[in-house]
Amino acid sequence: MSQDWLGQRERSNRLACRWIVWVALHFGRAAARGLLYPICGYYLLFSPQARASIRAFLSRVLARRIGWRDLFRHYYCFAATVLDRVYLLRGQYDLFDIDLRGAEIFTECLARGQGCLLLGAHLGSFEIVRATGFAGGFEVRILMHEENAPMIRDIMRDLNPTVAETVIPAGAPDTMLKVKECVDRGGMIGVLGDRSFPEARIVPCVFLGEPAGFPAGTMRLAHVLRVPVLLFFGLYRGGNHYEIHFEWFAEEVNIDRAQRDQDLQRWTQRYVDRLEYYCRLAPDNWFNFYDFWGEKSYGSAAADPSVPSRLLATSGRDGQPRRN
Repeated sequence: MSQDWLGQRERSNRLACRWIVWVALHFGRAAARGLLYPICGYYLLFSPQARASIRAFLSRVLARRIGWRDLFRHYYCFAATVLDRVYLLRGQYDLFDIDLRGAEIFTECLARGQGCLLLGAHLGSFEIVRATGFAGGFEVRILMHEENAPMIRDIMRDLNPTVAETVIPAGAPDTMLKVKECVDRGGMIGVLGDRSFPEARIVPCVFLGEPAGFPAGTMRLAHVLRVPVLLFFGLYRGGNHYEIHFEWFAEEVNIDRAQRDQDLQRWTQRYVDRLEYYCRLAPDNWFNFYDFWGEKSYGSAAADPSVPSRLLATSGRDGQPRRN
């Protein structure tokens, strides 16, 4: 996993962000979405690094030449999901048409009365999944790294301080304590397993036909918690339509100390295979705007088992759910 995303800072300013939020709340979703066209045009023209990264991803997943229209659509999809977070954080769920797939898996896990790990990626909207939990009265906490988007983070906290308090910062001294307390209460921990940190251990995997690095901490967390693991992806399908997909990943993720590296790679590759499936299902929903396949993404950290894993975050190619 490339570290480049940590160096990317928000290009907009706080006043502009708050103005868009004000328009969204006072004039409605349609008016606010109209503002996304010039905003996306700006980023398309003046963000060459992100533009190149999107092109590299789309060319792999679509296996064709990528044009400006493809790039704009990708930016717009991302901007639309960010805007929709405003309404989701305000509890305005009635604005959206949500197609819940694999609901029986989600219900079965909750019926056990034990916690579970929700494993996703920066694909689509995690906010739509968290909103589903809140609407159903379930405790859902998100383990994430917020430092590279402080303006959006602060605005979201202003919109709904209660929801903001459910975020567990990755890498904090009390991170594991908060995670364990949540699952012990029967709650769910949502983690996104497709980004790493400079000092994190990396697991080399094959993603869209080429080597890429994924954080080892994802599967190590699942192993330590010893709870069921569900995959989740909240895919944006245009307009006000979202698809939330749940599927079993494992009853437990077991990593044998005697073959730790092999087990970590096997479990992580299984996650990567499912991520690839959903990327192909909704290519415009992939929101990692940096060189994902760069040399740094699977270099020295992958080969050095002594590198500490600071990432406590989320993590079959045949399109069929797998259950262990």
